[in-house]
Amino acid sequence: MSLSPAVWQRVRDGISPDGGAVAEVAAQEQGALGVRRVAATRSALASRVLGAGPLDGWLTEPGVTDVAVNGDGSVWVDRGRGMEWVGERLEADEARSLAVRLAGLAGRRLDDASPWVDGQLPSGARLHAMLPPLVAGGPHITIRVPPGEAVSLDGLCARGMMPREWECVLRAAVEARLAFVVSGGTGAGKTTLLAALLGCIDPVERLLVVEDVRELSIDHPHVVRLEARPANVEGAGEVTLTTLVRQALRMRPDRIVVGEVRGAEVRELLAALNTGHEGGCGTVHANAPADVVARFEALGALAGLAPDAVRAQLSAAIDLVVHVTRDRGHRRVSSVAALFRRDGSPSIVPALEWDGPGHPPRTGPGWTALAARLALPAAAAADRLEEAS
Repeated sequence: MSLSPAVWQRVRDGISPDGGAVAEVAAQEQGALGVRRVAATRSALASRVLGAGPLDGWLTEPGVTDVAVNGDGSVWVDRGRGMEWVGERLEADEARSLAVRLAGLAGRRLDDASPWVDGQLPSGARLHAMLPPLVAGGPHITIRVPPGEAVSLDGLCARGMMPREWECVLRAAVEARLAFVVSGGTGAGKTTLLAALLGCIDPVERLLVVEDVRELSIDHPHVVRLEARPANVEGAGEVTLTTLVRQALRMRPDRIVVGEVRGAEVRELLAALNTGHEGGCGTVHANAPADVVARFEALGALAGLAPDAVRAQLSAAIDLVVHVTRDRGHRRVSSVAALFRRDGSPSIVPALEWDGPGHPPRTGPGWTALAARLALPAAAAADRLEEAS
């Protein structure tokens, strides 16, 4: 297919392709192909030039949460039941070209001098790509697909992510401005649950959301987003989450939200939650609620905080730990635990627990105190949970 002089001039000027340029190229063939085939050509070109090429079909498939290309070129898709091979493979050259182009769409660089990239595609999907020899075989590409729209707590209950009886408890915790963290492993649904909880916040409140890469889809009218920035090719211009949390404190927040607490920014977050910013929240990687304290201690060490200092601040800063797990592809809220201060150290005590579909939800030793703090009738609520079982 020949290109018009105008398109060649865009190439010489170093102007990136866009939808208009793709349509122009396709339109040149209208006489030979006809209107319908021109439309198909335009769609195919847009996919290869502006989209994810051979991965587009899976990225737009309803229910898909992750798409991955391994070093052998095999394409894997998660439709909510765990990663499944779709029976397709990309050639090594094709996978590398795709990874480099996607990195460019995310505004990042990917080459031998900068062999990995973490960024956001124009569609909102989160991209991670890594080149050999850091990985075996060919390039590895991982794309996290964002939800098409914000999901509510009611929607999560309908999907079976948590017992219906727990919805009022979590809503009450948000309305009472309890500070909380959502803990869990990779892909367990931490971001999805956090977004649903943020959607319960009073519309008059101003949310300052700090993220490494934008992932939270929040149904709330007043959200201010701050996104970290990596260093450029000269190693300058980096803006870290630590810096952004500090800036967020000066932007008149009603609530501070850190999409994922993963480094030295934990110091600023704990300081913020201990200086009058109630109701703050975020997510953290942890295998179980009881591991959250150790995880914060490890992150605090990155900020130069001693374990005793982290425990003291954590005791006063966090009220609730909501833990999510993933079993055989099914994401669920497995525990709601209260954080109490005992002898100056944080103690995480389960209040609500659930082993998943087919199992009754149950109350734990921390339920009575949590219910009292949320002004919920503990006995009546416990009775409802037992009746539901």
